[in-house]
Amino acid sequence: MALKQSLSQKLEQKLSPQQIQLMKLLQVPTAELEARIKQEIEENPALEEGKEEEEELVVEDQQEEKLEEDFNVEDYLPDDSDYKTQISNKGKDEEEHVIPITGSKSLHERLLGQINLMNFNEKEKMIAETIVGNIDESGYLNREIEAIVDDLAFSQNIETTEEEVAKVLEKVQEMEPAGVGARDLRECLLLQINRKQDGDISKYTAKKILENYFEEFSKKHYDKILKKMEIEEEDLKDAIKEIVKLNPKPGGSMREAAGNYQQIIPDFIVTENNGKLELTLNGRNAPDLKVSKTYQNMLKRYAEGAKTSKADKEATLFIKQKLDGAKWFIDAIKQRQNTLLTTMRAILDYQKEFFLTGDETKMRPMILKDIAEIVNLDISTVSRVANSKYVQTDHGIFPLKYFFSESLSTSSGEEVSTREVKKILSEAVANEDKRKPLTDEKLAALLKEKGYNIARRTVAKYREQLNIPVARLRKEL
Repeated sequence: MALKQSLSQKLEQKLSPQQIQLMKLLQVPTAELEARIKQEIEENPALEEGKEEEEELVVEDQQEEKLEEDFNVEDYLPDDSDYKTQISNKGKDEEEHVIPITGSKSLHERLLGQINLMNFNEKEKMIAETIVGNIDESGYLNREIEAIVDDLAFSQNIETTEEEVAKVLEKVQEMEPAGVGARDLRECLLLQINRKQDGDISKYTAKKILENYFEEFSKKHYDKILKKMEIEEEDLKDAIKEIVKLNPKPGGSMREAAGNYQQIIPDFIVTENNGKLELTLNGRNAPDLKVSKTYQNMLKRYAEGAKTSKADKEATLFIKQKLDGAKWFIDAIKQRQNTLLTTMRAILDYQKEFFLTGDETKMRPMILKDIAEIVNLDISTVSRVANSKYVQTDHGIFPLKYFFSESLSTSSGEEVSTREVKKILSEAVANEDKRKPLTDEKLAALLKEKGYNIARRTVAKYREQLNIPVARLRKEL
């Protein structure tokens, strides 16, 4: 096939650097905005904190000379002839995600530390380290003993038997936290309840239930347990209380302790004053930023000079780029403030009844498109505003996504929010007879009586979204 050359015209829509910067800033919550501004100030010396002064600053000759001594633009310029302000191999739209590093030890690190404190010989220590390496974040051993024997033989040239590995595993299961190294939930709970045996009859009963009637317990077939164990209902209740105290994910407790917790800082504050709602933007979203007068004066001096040398031209270009970058960033912050306020005002007006009363049933069905049409912005822009943002109200702090929900038609044809239906479901489950919990069919019938024509599978979907277990698992004595 012969090669051919041809000309073609193509129309593309590209975002300007300012638009890209604004979109990225819109996604940033208040808690991270300060760090983003600090980063920009560090990268761009032409950007400073503080208010812009109305009058032009007069810089005396001596001060100018001192500033020139303190600041040498050549320090910022590369030695080679090709001038670049920064080097990046990433695409212009690609964001850099920084992974937070916790100072606390992980579960594996703590377990390995405990191995050194136990009375293991060299071979047992290597077996124990292999076992710990196969324990997942929840604290469970997710590999068969037979497979561990093979791993030791092939990867570390250690010949051992399943009996030897099982013996070391028993010692690993004595480590902290209690329940670590278990191969299933039943073993995990038994490891924990065994450490609590202090002669208490309820704990002893709990142990026997886990040993002999775990399947009946997990399926909440309490009648079968009462009959087989020949115990009273009160005894079973006390035993269940002991089992509920146990941790089904022992490794999770350490992971939570070592985790990073981010404090929620509201981006908006809504207060009710004599029946009127007042919206304010968190002050951290409106920082005082200004363009450096030092850089402006330097650019003026370089512009007035002859600019005959290459270094002078490069210096002028460098200063201009830094000044433009500072102005762009300040404008982007201001645009961010305006976009946040405009979008939040639209949400406030749309959900006025909820903000006044705090009653979830007053929530109107609302999707991103509804707000986008009101504020005359793209749906993606509204989505960026709603992402990771919080509003503080008289009724609590809510994420902005909380106010978005789909609509549902009642028997009278009225459109209501699915959140209203979920609220009714939650209340129905909370007030049900725990001895005979409401099934999805009964919940659907209850909603139908209230005028909400919802199928059973839809009820099941909403129940799962609310993290409500099925009726069988909600059963209590």
